[in-house]
Amino acid sequence: MLQSKLFPKTRKEAPKEAESVNHKLLVRAGFMDQLMAGSWTLLPLGWRVVTKINNIIREEINAIGGQEMLMPLLHPKDIWNETGRWDKAQDIMYKIKDQHDREYALSFTHEEIVMDLLRKNISSYKDLPLSLYHFSTKFRNELRAKNGILRGREFMMKDLYSAHVSEEDLMDYYERVKLAYSKIFSRLAFNFKITKASGGVFTDKHTHEFQVLCEAGEDTIYWKEGDEEAINEEILEGNKDEYKSAKSIEVGNIFPLGTWYAEKMGMMFTDQDGSKKPVWFGSYGIGVSRIVGTLVEVSHDDKGIIWYPQVAPFDVHLISLKQDNKANEIYDKLQEAGIDVLFDDREVSAGEKFGDSDLIGIPVRLVVSEKTGDKIEWKNRTSEKVELLTLEEAISKCLKK
Repeated sequence: MLQSKLFPKTRKEAPKEAESVNHKLLVRAGFMDQLMAGSWTLLPLGWRVVTKINNIIREEINAIGGQEMLMPLLHPKDIWNETGRWDKAQDIMYKIKDQHDREYALSFTHEEIVMDLLRKNISSYKDLPLSLYHFSTKFRNELRAKNGILRGREFMMKDLYSAHVSEEDLMDYYERVKLAYSKIFSRLAFNFKITKASGGVFTDKHTHEFQVLCEAGEDTIYWKEGDEEAINEEILEGNKDEYKSAKSIEVGNIFPLGTWYAEKMGMMFTDQDGSKKPVWFGSYGIGVSRIVGTLVEVSHDDKGIIWYPQVAPFDVHLISLKQDNKANEIYDKLQEAGIDVLFDDREVSAGEKFGDSDLIGIPVRLVVSEKTGDKIEWKNRTSEKVELLTLEEAISKCLKK
């Protein structure tokens, strides 16, 4: 990608209303744009990061049998009335009417929609278990849409839903999802804790959240030394002095929903003995756009963003300070080797190029200049150390990362 063609350009100043680090840096570096409080455009750089995140999630969910699909965002009132959540969840739902005065909701979750799919297509125990997921936009009427992309009214999520013949099978899969989520957040290099929490408007059972330790977080979690799981402040019982605590950002959650949805919506299957039984149901979410903001909050410095290689928008940032074709040739060779390159071909000062490179935060910076001669200057975003390498050495090093 030629940086001269990249949309939009970087900004010298953060928006006046920006308070959080992710808001300031993601807008300045050209990853996101705020349409209004809680509503964001994922710009080309931002979409590249989201695509990398989604691919990591997709690999781990496919590995536990998830089948990807895509469900509607506009839902009729009738389907939400079947569970009573049209009224129960009204504080966070966006409701609209059409020209015929029919009422709809914009999706804040998809349990009812999945249950409707199940009752149309599942009749026997032989059809179960089943797990379905999608990446989709969610709408929630947040009273305090703030902290940049961390708390939005419109945001991207990965939803996984599973259906089972028994509670035992549901909880077995629940543990498999818990492990898959742990793999996902480990691959994203997060320092996270699995945390017991309440079920909110989803279930009256305790659930689990995946909380990334971060001072910018709105949640507070507690744990004792040696505990495998932490506890969310909202359900903590006992003396807080007995626990360690930390601020954290919730990036995922899992819910064992039981048979409540099936019973409300008439999702019955025929079991081995011929009897009719309600399906056991689970719901599992990951906040994809929230992950983008969380990555910035936990990995930045005073110069800009520091992307981890596995989610960076490009593998390397190539900067040309020469007036000949050498950088163009290097750009072509890097691409031929399968390396994803952002090439700063702009006619601006070296200082502006280096400043933008630090702000955008691609893991490796390669510089071609009169000073480097027939070699290339290699610098990691996380280090001040500079190496002079041949093109072949630079390509080999890129491919090993």
